[in-house]
Amino acid sequence: MSLTLQPLFPLALARAQLRLDPWDLAVMMQDVLALRGDAEGNPTPGCAWTGDINGIWQLHRLPAFASITAQVQQQAWAYLEQLGFQPGRVALHIQRSWPVVSELGQVVGRHHHPNAHLSAIVYLNGDGSGRSGCLRLFPPRQCNELVPGLAVGHDGPLDVASAAAAQWNAPWVDIAPQAGLLLLFPAATDHAVTANEDEEELRLSLAFDLVLSAPLAEDPAVAPPEYLAPHPAQWTPLPAP
Repeated sequence: MSLTLQPLFPLALARAQLRLDPWDLAVMMQDVLALRGDAEGNPTPGCAWTGDINGIWQLHRLPAFASITAQVQQQAWAYLEQLGFQPGRVALHIQRSWPVVSELGQVVGRHHHPNAHLSAIVYLNGDGSGRSGCLRLFPPRQCNELVPGLAVGHDGPLDVASAAAAQWNAPWVDIAPQAGLLLLFPAATDHAVTANEDEEELRLSLAFDLVLSAPLAEDPAVAPPEYLAPHPAQWTPLPAP
């Protein structure tokens, strides 16, 4: 009688290879570098430059990025549908978007996006080797570790080089950047970016925070579903005291 393992509760990471016009791609790369200006990174030493904390957080509103924003929108809806969402029952919003530029040796530390629901990343360059730094996704907890610390500890009983350990007890998963690659994943997922080790290439990418809300009802008296935030058009801002 053979033993089989069934994977349960998977994390949905979406990949799509976008079709980017070479001219549009060149313009976007030039614009990203122009937006960065003379900056070399974020204030934290060794951290890549991220537009969201440097005043560049509405990239989707700039004409040069309209085409790629439309493709992100299309793929985000496809992602939701594959998760089982009914498009007519939710509204999808881009909350913010920003460029990321990583020079040699720079990283992005482990974090998540608590104010968003869905994260999207589009790489403007990269050859798939991972030399310029990989996106690193972390599990919320090690479900199959059995004894805490085994997956990341030293001299433990796990064969960390085995396919079994990689499948069932990996401490993280790395995804290498490639020009035109779009990634989508839940914004609550802890993630980081490993160091750029390519001496000849900056890593350029675009990040998007997306939020789900209830649709805007034609009749304002219709209450939104309890489990979704009302559409932002129905919110009332309160003045500061």
